[in-house]
Amino acid sequence: MNKKVCLIFMVFQLAFSAQAQETKLWTEADRKYLLDNLIRSRDELVKETKGLSKAQWEFKESPDRWSINQIVEHIAIWELLLDHDISKQLGKGPQWEYVKTAKADSVVLGFIMEEEKHVSTDYTKPFTYTLPMGLNDLKNNVAWFLKMRNESVAYVTGTQDDLRVYFQIGGGSNMHQRYITVFGHTDRHLRQIRKVKQHPGYPKS
Repeated sequence: MNKKVCLIFMVFQLAFSAQAQETKLWTEADRKYLLDNLIRSRDELVKETKGLSKAQWEFKESPDRWSINQIVEHIAIWELLLDHDISKQLGKGPQWEYVKTAKADSVVLGFIMEEEKHVSTDYTKPFTYTLPMGLNDLKNNVAWFLKMRNESVAYVTGTQDDLRVYFQIGGGSNMHQRYITVFGHTDRHLRQIRKVKQHPGYPKS
């Protein structure tokens, strides 16, 4: 292959690459999916915790299980960490090299919503394990959660970032999938809250 042909080939290759990167992979349908679920799971958490008495907030199925207060505090801690992770990865810019090897959305959702028990790392456990009253308490934990969730909703509503080309370190989940994890994690613990409420010993008021 002579130099002229090589040059033409390189020009076409660069043009194709540039065109590919101009194609937005994150669609308006993706935006709607995230918003619908971020808002739905937020509103379900508010509904499940509305009007609870102090006894209901603090009831535990057994001494080694979490109360609803602790569950909500854990959700808020996790949400804070996920928001930080997403912001950090967005700041690094698009990573097109990971697009072809990206896992399916169903894999991410399937993991976070599986019935199998997940073990929380120490830094995501409720602060009531280390502080007598926790970092927040009762309704304050809901307010903490709502502040961060509403910020996420506002960002997803208005962003023009292509969330499918921003990845975790090493090409793990893309940022669209990280938001799936955000609402999926809430759904997972909503399931836990409802289980607490179904316990025979759960206070009636």
